[in-house]
Amino acid sequence: MQITKITDKQDLLLNPKKKYLSAEVLQREFDYYRAEKLLRKMLEKGLITEVEFNKIDALNRQTFSPFLKEIMPSNR
Repeated sequence: MQITKITDKQDLLLNPKKKYLSAEVLQREFDYYRAEKLLRKMLEKGLITEVEFNKIDALNRQTFSPFLKEIMPSNR
């Protein structure tokens, strides 16, 4: 019986195209998520219009550069 210990190095050898997210990228994702959640609450409470929501969201995407911004819809 053979036992193999799985490590990160072995994972990279098995799947060299797999990319890991850095702490900075994860922080930007989290910051964008928090900003979007707050923005959506402002929209729901009538503090901003949908046009303002879309403009601010576009600025947030530029500022935080979320990882999946390419596939996110531009207008909600």
